[in-house]
Amino acid sequence: MGALKDEQKKAVKTYLLGLQDRLVAEFESIDGQGLKFEKKSWPRPEGGGGTMTVLRSQVVEKGGVNFSEVYGEKYPALEGEHAGKPFFATGVSTICHMTNPYAPIGHMNVRLLEVGDTVWFGGGADMTPCFPNEEDTKAFHAELKAACDSNPVGGTVSYDKFAKWCDEYFYIPHRKSVRGVGGIFYDYLQGNFDELFAFMRAVGDAYAKAYPAILRRQLSAKYTEADREKLLFWRGRYAEYNLVYDRGTKFGLMTNGNIEAIFVSLPPMVKW
Repeated sequence: MGALKDEQKKAVKTYLLGLQDRLVAEFESIDGQGLKFEKKSWPRPEGGGGTMTVLRSQVVEKGGVNFSEVYGEKYPALEGEHAGKPFFATGVSTICHMTNPYAPIGHMNVRLLEVGDTVWFGGGADMTPCFPNEEDTKAFHAELKAACDSNPVGGTVSYDKFAKWCDEYFYIPHRKSVRGVGGIFYDYLQGNFDELFAFMRAVGDAYAKAYPAILRRQLSAKYTEADREKLLFWRGRYAEYNLVYDRGTKFGLMTNGNIEAIFVSLPPMVKW
């Protein structure tokens, strides 16, 4: 895959903004209180910017769906073949923390990067339930597997490989445990642009279908104060991972991204 063409960048941006709008609409519908996401656009002085959206309520305790498109003269890698080269990066990232402890934390990110003359896709989706539900886990993984199976990209895309990668990526070394029930994770996918862009769309669409459906199933689940207390401590692991290990957090900070947007993934309330 050579350098990105303007029409390719435009097509990706159109899809990502549409995905952002769809997820916002889903979460507002699930919330069911007539509340709207707060929407903020932010400029990046070095090049580009983005739009963050966040909802805080009694049902969706904190939900965020962010779009970014940033570029510059020096890719913020400290070392390696990409360090210091011109770059372009765009993507959508979403997180949802529900008040009900039986509704799982959900996260998804899809992105496209160009550094020098190298172009690649990355992303994934995963769930972090406080109280795992086998039906929810199977449904979530089934949608992600279908997205992978229907877009093999010449054998580059593999559900089994990406599911394993997800478990390894979201492993918390100091806790000696995975973060949740997994999903898929992938990075540095290179090849035919049209095929990889189709896979990006399949992942985003699978998440937009599977995760809201799970939230709707668990929305009215009965819970106790003890359940809620357990959730707040469970969220601590989520916060620890995002602050210590997450690549997206590090990339956002290294590119002088919007701080509020970068940390929208952190839980609104947490205990240790």
